[in-house]
Amino acid sequence: MMLPWRRIRRFRKAKTRTLLPALALAVAATAATPTAALATDTASEAVSGGWNNYSCKPSAQHPRPVVLVHGTFGNSVDNWLGFAPYLVQRGYCVFSLDYGQLPLVPLFHGLGPIDRSAKQLSAYVDRVLAATGAAKVDMVGHSQGGMMPRYYLKFLGGAPKVNALVGIAPTNHGTTLSGLTKLLDYFPGVGDIIAKGAPGLMDQVVGSDFLRRLNEGGDTVPGVRYTVISTKYDEVATPYRAQFLSGPNVKNVVIQDLCATDISEHVTIGLTDGLAFHEAVNALDPEHATPTTCASDD
Repeated sequence: MMLPWRRIRRFRKAKTRTLLPALALAVAATAATPTAALATDTASEAVSGGWNNYSCKPSAQHPRPVVLVHGTFGNSVDNWLGFAPYLVQRGYCVFSLDYGQLPLVPLFHGLGPIDRSAKQLSAYVDRVLAATGAAKVDMVGHSQGGMMPRYYLKFLGGAPKVNALVGIAPTNHGTTLSGLTKLLDYFPGVGDIIAKGAPGLMDQVVGSDFLRRLNEGGDTVPGVRYTVISTKYDEVATPYRAQFLSGPNVKNVVIQDLCATDISEHVTIGLTDGLAFHEAVNALDPEHATPTTCASDD
């Protein structure tokens, strides 16, 4: 007969083995871009789509290049197959980077420590500025990509190089992943396993050391305009109001306040939602902004 304590130990081990992939799959199923397997040559695909073209020079109408920052499990192409061409068609110079790569994990990025990812972003911004001759960039990021640049702005000297940061469904104050992260409290040690294997995930959990440091002393830095575009149907960056920022030069937008029939959730608001795209362009060019309505989905 198995002793009770042995049953408990075996139960905990079994749960530990299943919880890690369950959490990872839950994030991947909702945050990964569906077309990731098609991105065999991300650089050439991006250039052929009109972005990541380092010969592009910003125009007088759009004097700043736009740097796109993908989300967790995304990459520089798949996350932006909708929005990058949308910007290019409107005359912007558009660039996107890969960051947070893990060894032997192709295509699915944004998994490394977020402070290191911010250093990759810093180097990339310098590359874009050097290529375009611009004094500053604008940034648009999805999910982690809307939050991670704030570390660059706050701790890595990025603020003088950035005019505006637009976060689409950003994890600014962390996520409960629709309550799944609460399971970590019942299985001590699992969080450590995830943090070792994919630290970018645990950095985004509500209450993480990374987020405490990022948000300590205020959400924003002077000189940068911030826009957050959220959906109340978000199932990944939850609760959705935790995405909002506080401070000067901040605009928080819930897409359903602009169009009540918009049903975009965490993935689609960044990949295909024309209303979110329209509102993001309003944030990039506020002097020529037009109202975002249900008819703005073009």
